[in-house]
Amino acid sequence: MNEMRAREVLTAAGLSGGAELLALGENAVFAVGDLVVKVGRDAVRHPELRDRAEREVAVARWLADSGVPAVRAAESTARLVEGHPVTLWHRLPDAVRPAEPRDLAQLLTLVHALPAPDGLGLPRRELLGGVERWLRLAGDAIDPADADYLRERRDGFTTAAAALVPHLPPGPIHGDALPRNVHVSPDGPVLVDLETFSSDLREHDLVVLALSRDRYGLAPEAYDAFTAAYGWDVREWEGCAVLRGARETASCAWVSQHAPVNPKALTEFRRRVASLRDGDTAVRWYPF
Repeated sequence: MNEMRAREVLTAAGLSGGAELLALGENAVFAVGDLVVKVGRDAVRHPELRDRAEREVAVARWLADSGVPAVRAAESTARLVEGHPVTLWHRLPDAVRPAEPRDLAQLLTLVHALPAPDGLGLPRRELLGGVERWLRLAGDAIDPADADYLRERRDGFTTAAAALVPHLPPGPIHGDALPRNVHVSPDGPVLVDLETFSSDLREHDLVVLALSRDRYGLAPEAYDAFTAAYGWDVREWEGCAVLRGARETASCAWVSQHAPVNPKALTEFRRRVASLRDGDTAVRWYPF
């Protein structure tokens, strides 16, 4: 999906007036007046994407009822427009400052204290579930040997993750716990991008920042502020390397889908795969 196709879906939904593109990734995200509109990828070919959009709206209602500061849906269900899931959200006031890891820790503490929601079946965190779809979207743009290598890693880490003994009680998690998914409003930090909410090992949410420290240049002092605010460092857990490896595998595969149209993505994909093949955990990974 590209911006042009996403705008076609917006027009079909009657939401195109003055739409400003905010982000283009798994979804196209637009500001339209006092709303934020998320346009998902083709749910005809991938029906699970519609289910995910519906679940995100339901999660927002549950978090509101639970008193967790999070983005609020403007409609009670997802629309299906020309085969694409479309969800509407209340636009948050302008951020007062960039979100920091400690803000994320504050929100994760609230989420991790919640029991499983009644009437809302949260799935397991299928971190590696998108690998095959992303690799297929990459097609001939990537080396088939690299694709096969990532599939082998996926299978290995899927088996290893199933055998982990958690340190924390399992339960609801955000699933993509990064500062970019926090908006610091005038009233404090607010959790956004709820589509990966799951019920699984809480450690999934904590490994994200540990990997950011090692791969994406998160300052050690910022990471220390995160662990201090949360109250525990996941790197102390023997299962950390397994979840880290699974997330690295997924991150590489996610980049691959952009390779057919983005030379920078192809370069970054090759960098990441090479670092995994070499077992070099300190190679810096970059956005593209």
